[in-house]
Amino acid sequence: MANDPEENGESQRTGGFRPVLGLSDEPIEWHTRPGTVFDQPEPDPLIELTVIIPARNEEDCIGACLQSLVTQSEDVFQLVRDWELIVVDDDSTDHTAEIARGFHGVTVLKAGKFQPGAKRGESAKQQKFWTGKSNAIWTAARKARGRWLLFTDADTIHEPGNLYRSIHEAERHKVGMLSYSPRQIVTGFAQRALMPLIFSELSLAYPPAKVSDPNQRTAAANGQFLLVEREAYRRIGGHVAVKNRVLEDVELAFLAKRRKVGLRFRYAGEAVSTRMYRSTAAMIEGWTKNLALLFNDSLVLAAWRLLDLVLMIVLPILAAELWGARFTPKGIQWLAAGWVLALLWVRTLFRFYVRVAKSNFPATDCALAPLGLPLMIFLLYRSWFQHRILKQVSWKGRTYSQ
Repeated sequence: MANDPEENGESQRTGGFRPVLGLSDEPIEWHTRPGTVFDQPEPDPLIELTVIIPARNEEDCIGACLQSLVTQSEDVFQLVRDWELIVVDDDSTDHTAEIARGFHGVTVLKAGKFQPGAKRGESAKQQKFWTGKSNAIWTAARKARGRWLLFTDADTIHEPGNLYRSIHEAERHKVGMLSYSPRQIVTGFAQRALMPLIFSELSLAYPPAKVSDPNQRTAAANGQFLLVEREAYRRIGGHVAVKNRVLEDVELAFLAKRRKVGLRFRYAGEAVSTRMYRSTAAMIEGWTKNLALLFNDSLVLAAWRLLDLVLMIVLPILAAELWGARFTPKGIQWLAAGWVLALLWVRTLFRFYVRVAKSNFPATDCALAPLGLPLMIFLLYRSWFQHRILKQVSWKGRTYSQ
């Protein structure tokens, strides 16, 4: 950003802002200058909301997403008059843009050109590249007319009235950023076994109560549903502030806390749902991209889950062996030892399932979670290797250097 005060060493109070909600009017550590986020004069008046959907080869899901959004237009909250819906076509090679244009009131933009990568060995400050998603969102965000901006994915389904209610929720809690963790729709054995494991770890690493507490440093957001007030987005610096971050949603959440715009994060299965991955291959690529960034101690986490797997397999085998020795001269002692191991196995399973239950997945999927442990351990290691050793990850046909 040309006039970024953090890059040129400046730190000053800017005028012309219209603080809303719970945003503090006290001096904060950084402001962007007027015009550095939105590249057009401020609309007067602003409309209520701009919904922005970055889309790259999403022909199999974007129709359902847009249908769930456009049907939320009603007399008191009318599409085009009170809110706008923008799809950004991120160099799709399928019928994504054509499908989007088929919906009345939907604006389709072409993502701006960008540099998708960086030379290996460059420092974070030297890296000028963009990720595809941030670039696509930025294309639309600079032209948005909404008092609120909602960034959501093409694979989401929004329940009736969700848009209007989410704005009221943010206003009621006086926050500049509201993010929902959607209900996850999974299909196939691999997804049903793995996804509860990962989301249970996420719920423990990023407890919503801590994330929403301004006195806690923990920060998180889910890019599948990220609602930001216009002024808060300006103070954060927009997506240009996280342009080279693979996990741009989490980085935006950290900026929201750092710049004190107010952050609320919660599970919202009643409001929005999503099917993250259409295939096992896409799931493996997606979690390889994300896990090492979501969990700084991904190898340690892999070791703990490996221990769970070993205990679940070894303890019942040992117990059975000891019970089989009950007719030996020391049979009573072996029998007692077998029961101790059996109880330890039950305790291990109980603690495991209590942990997995935090994923908000159905009980039937949670029951399959032990069978997903080998894949989770593999993905944690694979993600660590890609990020720390190879220093590059791939997603949707693009490779990003770290």
